[in-house]
Amino acid sequence: MATTEIPTAPRPAAVPARAAVPARAAAPAPGREGEHWAVEHRPDALGPLRRSARASLDSWGVEPAAADAAVLVVSELVTNAVRHALPPVALRLRHDRADRRLWVEVTDGGPARTTAPDLPPPDEHGRGLFLVAALALAHGARPHHGGTVVRWACVAAG
Repeated sequence: MATTEIPTAPRPAAVPARAAVPARAAAPAPGREGEHWAVEHRPDALGPLRRSARASLDSWGVEPAAADAAVLVVSELVTNAVRHALPPVALRLRHDRADRRLWVEVTDGGPARTTAPDLPPPDEHGRGLFLVAALALAHGARPHHGGTVVRWACVAAG
């Protein structure tokens, strides 16, 4: 499983801001592929992340319609994490060839305190989880000790 870091905040001088962090996790089981990205906690980090996710899906041979659905799920879950949760945010994308499923997991630091959110008008937000529900075979959230939350979705791989 490869790990790619999309830079977050400024780092100590010893680590370049755009340094890739190699994976230390065990290799995926046969028939499974995966990628992991650290996500910068800024809305403009989403574009490069979507492109990276799409490149991984394409390299795995995922059918274009399934890849489109998975990228939209990535976009919605990561956007929610960046807008409504605390850092750190990470994306994990897995492809299980045997089950013909894609797994999208977004981990965040837990809910952020909300004061007066600076949100667009209601017709421009608030539908992300409805889109995820429409595109996913299943989806949900797993809270973990310490406040982190993993929001996940399973999408048909085509």
